[in-house]
Amino acid sequence: MFKGHEKGREFYFLLTVITYIVIVLLNVNIILIVLKDKSLHEQPMYLFLCCLLFNSLYGSSALFPRLSADLLSKTHAISRTGCFTQIFVIYSYAASEFALLTIMAYDRYVAICQPLHYHSIMTKRKTFLLILCAFTWSVLFVSVPFSLSVRLPLCGDQITRLFCANWSVVRLSCVSTVVNNICGFFSTATTILLPAGFILFTYIRILIVCRKSTAEFRGKALQTCLPHIVSFVTYSIAIFSDIALTRYEPGEIINAVTLIISLEFILIPPLLNPLIYGLNLPDIRRRILRLKSSFKVDLDQ
Repeated sequence: MFKGHEKGREFYFLLTVITYIVIVLLNVNIILIVLKDKSLHEQPMYLFLCCLLFNSLYGSSALFPRLSADLLSKTHAISRTGCFTQIFVIYSYAASEFALLTIMAYDRYVAICQPLHYHSIMTKRKTFLLILCAFTWSVLFVSVPFSLSVRLPLCGDQITRLFCANWSVVRLSCVSTVVNNICGFFSTATTILLPAGFILFTYIRILIVCRKSTAEFRGKALQTCLPHIVSFVTYSIAIFSDIALTRYEPGEIINAVTLIISLEFILIPPLLNPLIYGLNLPDIRRRILRLKSSFKVDLDQ
């Protein structure tokens, strides 16, 4: 994937480093705002948001530092251990993203469809249990196909991606990969299709409740659900585009398209999530504006 771009590697390196720095600053800023304000700890939505943004840092850290080094290197080689480590981190990030979006959808469903019972249902204990289940579920179902891929003997060493992807490595195997294919499909169904189906179900229920409610209630419901809807739609498009990309053999599509599609699910959510939540959630927005005001006062003094 790096071939043919040697002349502009300094520019791509600078672009990659700036992008990663922006991702870190945006996500860490929102996380610190939530962690420092104890009043926000009483609302499960903000704890789920912290986990979502932390997961973005986790996933992007598996790509951008290594990509930056590759852009300045002339060999573009990675060890077997390094490659499989990158695969595990990126795929566990991808699965955790959907799992966290699922529990956030459940939280919004309870808040809108059962508002009187919200605090009795979404207790602190249940909130932390949902977070634990989200990460455990993701790691568990990613570990099974990952362990099968690690055992494969490889006869090739060329990967036409900017990072190590599971199917790209499986294609290099010297033996049959039927079991890997079946296990990979099952893992995809459990970590992506099932959560996506549940999220769609919750929003159908929310739409039914909103349809029977007042215009004011619908406006408030839309305000709280809009960031999650945007995150879910953009991430779904990005992840399904990447899955579709794996169905093509190298060279069947142009490199520019491959490059954009392969980076979407790691690049867009870490950049977009802190922006849409920071701008749309009133509590976060007020605290950001307060920090800006205090920063200006300190500069004036």
